[in-house]
Amino acid sequence: MKEDAMKTILSDLNGSSGDIEASAVVSLDGLMMASLLPADVEEDRVAAMSAALLSLGERTAKELARGTLNQVLIQGSEGYTIMTEAGSEAVLTVLAKKDAKLGLIFLDISRAAKALSNLLSGA
Repeated sequence: MKEDAMKTILSDLNGSSGDIEASAVVSLDGLMMASLLPADVEEDRVAAMSAALLSLGERTAKELARGTLNQVLIQGSEGYTIMTEAGSEAVLTVLAKKDAKLGLIFLDISRAAKALSNLLSGA
């Protein structure tokens, strides 16, 4: 039931911008909760990497006195990977095109992360 609701939120997020190519919700221990990823992307690998990178980002922000982590942004030659917390138990991972307008995408990600957090916390 929650997986369907999470997929609806991901579908709305993916549809909010032509620059968003895929998205997923991953538990903090690296398990896939829901995803709208391309068929050639290995879900288990995305889940494990997302959880590990968010954890590393949190430790880095803390150790370097940067405050609370908001997101992890990876820019590659073919696009962006953006990870942000979706409540206390999950990570929202988004794949965006290389010429994406990040300001708008960050806003859409923030809305989706809040919706996911509310869903997962039962609020």
